[in-house]
Amino acid sequence: MSDSGILTGEHFINGDEACAEGAIAAGCRFFAGYPITPATEIAERMARRLPQVQGICIQMEDEIASVAAILGASWGGTKSMTATSGPGFSLMMENIGLGMMTETPCVIVDIMRGGPSTGLPTLVGQADVMQARWGSHGDYGVIALCPSSPQEMFDLTISAFNLSETYRLPVFVLGDELVGHMSEKVVIPPMDQIHLISRPRPSQSSETYLPFMAGEDFVPPMACAGEGYHVHVTGLTHDEQGYPIITPQVHERLVRRLTDKIRLNARKIIQVEEIGIPDARVVVVAYGCTSRAAREAVTLMRSKGKKVGLLRLITLWPFPEERVSKISKNLSAFIVPEINYGQMAYEVERCAQGQAETVLLPLMGGTIHSPQDIMEAVEEYLP
Repeated sequence: MSDSGILTGEHFINGDEACAEGAIAAGCRFFAGYPITPATEIAERMARRLPQVQGICIQMEDEIASVAAILGASWGGTKSMTATSGPGFSLMMENIGLGMMTETPCVIVDIMRGGPSTGLPTLVGQADVMQARWGSHGDYGVIALCPSSPQEMFDLTISAFNLSETYRLPVFVLGDELVGHMSEKVVIPPMDQIHLISRPRPSQSSETYLPFMAGEDFVPPMACAGEGYHVHVTGLTHDEQGYPIITPQVHERLVRRLTDKIRLNARKIIQVEEIGIPDARVVVVAYGCTSRAAREAVTLMRSKGKKVGLLRLITLWPFPEERVSKISKNLSAFIVPEINYGQMAYEVERCAQGQAETVLLPLMGGTIHSPQDIMEAVEEYLP
């Protein structure tokens, strides 16, 4: 282990363990969580590793308290994280809304399984995609990253911390059971090769600092408790000073900014992977573990001269609206395999605006698409 506590080198670990290592590499030193399959291995790894890097890991009484704890840790100046799965994610929603309203940087990992309710605890699903976007009430922008391998569980957990610090909000890592429990080689680079971002800090004196006064990027600098600045944090609608002001004008100004800081920075946030898009007549849109079968299907079909492409969503939210709209002009169809009964397919359909047909290829959870499933669906729409 290096002096920084980072396990630089090659490892054969599962996605949950890689997520925990990514968090530690990103500077996370506080984890609060409640055990739930298939995310428990993240809590177990953090419980072993955080004391080695002078961090704190707490098992809370439930998922509601877990989010409350990481929000408090973040306002104390510590990078923080929790991890859960579908039912726990549902319980977290009230305090996720609090985190969005108070613009508190932290990371929330959801290892998706089959639902609704307790559903399929040990089996794969992609059922929480819309819950991540719309789960808490009110209007606000969100960021959700979707890894497809243990290596990406490491890499994208670091990215999630960087995005949470940059834009001051809870950021989601939406893994799935298969990626969380899959073991592959994970390369952890030396600490000096890991790019880390810290939250914007106030440049004003404590007398003139307004904790919710944003600049041109819509993100206010953040002073933490105990640093000598006046800090007032509330879930109520508040003005730039942080005090509750319950007027339509203040609410309009605040909610617009919470939404626009993500919407208007979407081009900087969105990541996708593309294969064969320029000459494709049919494009498969996939994410998470499903994208692995989709990649094999597209590669096999292109080796036979078929004009098929892959658009892999690495960032689920904000959704790559402009890219999907542009691609749709040259296609006969999008094929969208998902381990649910249709969630992202409706986003693809909305952005295609009728220029290309959108075909949902659903699975209800518990198993995964085969490349053959996807190839058969694509063949129906090739000219």
